[in-house]
Amino acid sequence: METTAVVLEVPERLSLRRLGLRPLADGDVVVRVDHSGISTGTERMLYRGTMPAFPGMGYPLVPGYESVGRVIDAGAGAEAMVGATVFVPGASCYTDARGLFGGAARTVILPAARAFAIDPALGADAPLLALAATAHHALAGQRAPDLIVGHGVLGRLLARLTIALGNPAPVVWETDRARADGARGYAVTDAASDDRRDYGVIVDVSGTDLLDTLIPRLARQGEIVLAGFYDRLGFAFPPAFMREATIRIAAEFRPADLAAVAAVTTRIRDLLTELVTHRTRAEAANDAYATAFGDPACLKMVLDWSDVA
Repeated sequence: METTAVVLEVPERLSLRRLGLRPLADGDVVVRVDHSGISTGTERMLYRGTMPAFPGMGYPLVPGYESVGRVIDAGAGAEAMVGATVFVPGASCYTDARGLFGGAARTVILPAARAFAIDPALGADAPLLALAATAHHALAGQRAPDLIVGHGVLGRLLARLTIALGNPAPVVWETDRARADGARGYAVTDAASDDRRDYGVIVDVSGTDLLDTLIPRLARQGEIVLAGFYDRLGFAFPPAFMREATIRIAAEFRPADLAAVAAVTTRIRDLLTELVTHRTRAEAANDAYATAFGDPACLKMVLDWSDVA
């Protein structure tokens, strides 16, 4: 089997080409992808070659962990999933490229346990479930945030989920005035306009080292949650010591987070709406990635694979 996939050949060089697929195994499903999202966090780092080294890292690679499609075939034990619309959090199924994270392709093969059945009505908004699950993972079982730093898609989903889960509306900081619009029931400001210094929980999704800015804004025994992706971070110890501050890292989402946000989207139908600002045919992947990484007006870029063989 073969598929057409987005391939990062080396940093700064992207192509759309055919790749071989490993054989279908028992318990696997074959998914025909309809839409895949472009991550402006991890995929930007992969594109620029700035992603910190970790197991599985290397080029050429297929990026993408926000794909949605329909199961068209299955191995023994997974036949019941044929026909289902599923969310794909990535795939490692290529014979001549690394799957990191492997979802940006027309056809993927993955274990059925990793293909999450979703409502087909979500359509092109469905790739946002990855970021919604990331937001849920940062919030689940913890104190709700008083302050969210960053008003991109993840910051907006964090604010929307905080309110949807019955908590008071958080404050959101955003330095890019073009991204300050679009709030739903919460205030967007910036650090210079905010004098508050008693935030109980701050969730940072900026991907920037802001700890020396955020720690002085905490209440005593306050918490900072790092929900973005960072290279290196540092902070002055005395202000954190005086506040008995906690710094928590929210890692990648888990299946339970996907299930939770799927339930919320069933109850609150517009949770994901108005966040996909750009949608482009997969054949124009080079232009799509340039727009996703370079245009501040692009909150979320989704590739449409429907015309790809």
